[in-house]
Amino acid sequence: MKISERTPRTLLTKASGFLEGYTHTLNPYVGCAFGCSYCYVRQSPVGLFNEEEWGTWVDIKRNGQEKLLKEMKLLRKKGQPIRIFMSSSTDPYQPIEHKEKITRALLEVMEVEQPDFLMVQTRSPMVTRDIDLLKSLGKKVLVSVTVETDLEEVRKRFSSAAPPIPARLNALKTLHDEGIPTQVAIAPALPFSDDFPKKLEGIVDRICVDDFTGDGSGGKRTARLNIYEKYEQQEVANWVDGDVQRRVYEKMRAMFPEVLLSPAGFFPPINETEKEE
Repeated sequence: MKISERTPRTLLTKASGFLEGYTHTLNPYVGCAFGCSYCYVRQSPVGLFNEEEWGTWVDIKRNGQEKLLKEMKLLRKKGQPIRIFMSSSTDPYQPIEHKEKITRALLEVMEVEQPDFLMVQTRSPMVTRDIDLLKSLGKKVLVSVTVETDLEEVRKRFSSAAPPIPARLNALKTLHDEGIPTQVAIAPALPFSDDFPKKLEGIVDRICVDDFTGDGSGGKRTARLNIYEKYEQQEVANWVDGDVQRRVYEKMRAMFPEVLLSPAGFFPPINETEKEE
């Protein structure tokens, strides 16, 4: 893993594209050690124009606390809303965070200068380390944990460096038991067992379902990554052909009251966006 440092001019980036309902994105790092095979960032400028292969390098953003506080205070002074998606092109709790604590430092800022809403998107159980800070945001935060399958064999096939599924489910239960709003992002939906919905019961407040068409290009980016070659022959009919997103949605909807299709599943709760309208 190649680790570098950078000092960006700003921390908050104006949200655009599928992140409707957010004012800004916040990425504590550039690059991601999890290096999931299907990650759409592989086909973005960040992934394409780096000399190193995606998943083998991470840039640490320095001086983030001071910059974030300054930017948030300026937005407040202008009377502008602050709804943050963290993170859109990296995982805020990838392994380097254990040592560097960049994400925790940014949450410490938000504990004092609270945003109107914060979505924390991760696939790492490390998020439970920051329960104290997340709880301070009350209903202004939603922790969304990616659990694209409940089968470890499938996880290893598509994202071998990502955290094990049981650890993610345990993290969700811990967060939920602490009263922190939680979401499971089945994104992208990979082959899973019939028991998957039962494993999510009682540990999530809502579910987001997505497939490879949510890669920002209608599935074209994913096709260029040769992801479909990773499916076993018997999986193609149910997990590649047809409307996979809709089928998974119906399966989850039979057990959970709040199931959303992407991109709506990544929006803030409706009451949070209505406050600004």
